[in-house]
Amino acid sequence: MTQTRLVNRDHPIKEKDQNKLELVKIKNKDQEEIQVEKEAYEHFKEFQKFLKKQGIEIEIDSAYRGIEEQKKIEKEYFDKYGRDYCNQFVAPPGCSEHHTGLAIDFYIKKDGKYPLDDKEVLENPSDYEDLHKYLKDYGFILRFPKGKEKITGYSYEPWHIRYVGNPVATLIDENNLTLEEYLTTYGGVLVIKKEKGCTSYDVVDQIKKTFGIQRVGHTGTLDPLAEGVLVVCIGTATKIVELLTASEKEYIATAKLGIETDTYDIEGKILKRKEVGEIALEKILPSFQKTYLQEVPIYSAVKVDGKKLYEYARKEEKVELPKKEVTIKEIELLEKTKDTFQFRAVVSKGCYIRSLIHEIGISLGTYATMTSLIRTRQGKISLEEAKTIKEVQEGNFKIKKIEETLPYPVVEVEESLAKDIKNGKKIPNNWNIPEKVMIRDSSKKLLGIYEVEEDHLRVWKNFR
Repeated sequence: MTQTRLVNRDHPIKEKDQNKLELVKIKNKDQEEIQVEKEAYEHFKEFQKFLKKQGIEIEIDSAYRGIEEQKKIEKEYFDKYGRDYCNQFVAPPGCSEHHTGLAIDFYIKKDGKYPLDDKEVLENPSDYEDLHKYLKDYGFILRFPKGKEKITGYSYEPWHIRYVGNPVATLIDENNLTLEEYLTTYGGVLVIKKEKGCTSYDVVDQIKKTFGIQRVGHTGTLDPLAEGVLVVCIGTATKIVELLTASEKEYIATAKLGIETDTYDIEGKILKRKEVGEIALEKILPSFQKTYLQEVPIYSAVKVDGKKLYEYARKEEKVELPKKEVTIKEIELLEKTKDTFQFRAVVSKGCYIRSLIHEIGISLGTYATMTSLIRTRQGKISLEEAKTIKEVQEGNFKIKKIEETLPYPVVEVEESLAKDIKNGKKIPNNWNIPEKVMIRDSSKKLLGIYEVEEDHLRVWKNFR
């Protein structure tokens, strides 16, 4: 079961998820035998050890509960405190986070003893609140925070923490979110430094696992041979993938002259060879700074008649290769030898650098095959700010807000207008916006992206 699995009244736990739990047996504060999810317990012990150095003793009261145990607790609270109080603090059987083993109720030892019950904690919760700032460092979140009762469905519980792992705990804490909000409304853009040997989809899968969110997408494929900037959208930011995909891209590419492969790169099967004579790269390269129809390489994911081109290639079936309009905005020779050259290029969406190198070889009267490719920039996002998957998993990353990645102006609106925007209504173009605008409310929460329609603005993407 994933660490970010949502379990609440609307999302009861599934039996198959419970069967996957790896639980360990421990003794709670009353020396009763209980169970807790293994990884969550390891991190709780680290949290406990840290606090002990500060002179604070904590211990687990309860953790994993089976369905039958939850039934008993629900009845106990109902009989003791009544229905209203019970509904505020006790989940129905099957809907409790404690079924995951990742939720822990802990108590603080004070004056040599632990509280008798939750009500005693609520009479003076400040001791617990002082510890909440440390939770994220150990992969925990406060699951039912104050002021979020309408979202979580439960009253404030300063003792109830949930293990979600890092870096999720940090993101939830920094953005003042609940787990429900994180999984449904959070969005951001992560700049990955893709390394050689993995696919863009491999990167997406790793990000899904690291952040516990299924809505993840990249904004421009890099072949396994290529490396460099891969912009990944997380959560609600997947709504802007098409905008980021459309951005211009900058590459540094290296090519070998005198050979041609079926994939147009060095990892393909060599089809032709030719001696390399004198080449006029300085003269030829500038001629490619233009807009033209570029033939899509056979080894690509572009579809023809419902089938991807590389599927035709693998079956050695003939197919007419489509052509797409691309623009080479800048091209600059960086270095060359007798049979290799390296160049920098800024290109439009859809341009294949492999095909560009192939075409350059033809113009030189020989063959040319790509040997390395580095994407150094996509739009205004550069390689300098990119992080490897390993760095991200270690917590060394920054997720950019949607507003930081798009070239559109940002405006903030008052509550009355914010309500119209949340409902997707057209609004007056009071700011003389020429194309698109990003709109936030007074708390700086992004509500949507609007576009011009005559003298009004209409919703293009809604982030409510």
